[in-house]
Amino acid sequence: MVKISYAPIQELVVHEVVESPMDDLLRERIMPAGVMPLYWCDGILFSFTSVPMSRKTIDDYLEGKIHWMEVHFCKMKDYKPVLELTDEHYRSSEPMKIRVIDTSKSSLHAEFVKWLKKASTKQ
Repeated sequence: MVKISYAPIQELVVHEVVESPMDDLLRERIMPAGVMPLYWCDGILFSFTSVPMSRKTIDDYLEGKIHWMEVHFCKMKDYKPVLELTDEHYRSSEPMKIRVIDTSKSSLHAEFVKWLKKASTKQ
């Protein structure tokens, strides 16, 4: 019989948080290889960049600690599964479509957004 263990994340270390206008947040998700999704949780639209994997970050991860190098976010009251960006730089008559993933059920994202809202009111 196989033993199954559950080891949820115990700590999230966020190294940089930047509030951005929504258009900038949408633009940053457009990559040469395609369009990366954004995340939405409890009124916050955001993206994050993980710290590159190294022996140290892998050890941290296995101990329940993850690092986000950068988080960009904006407020967006209601969830929408797709957002559109019209920009002349993309030379398309059609708007760019960016998927949004509702991560409200993620305990990690819910705790992060709760922390973010509290931290941003203190500034």
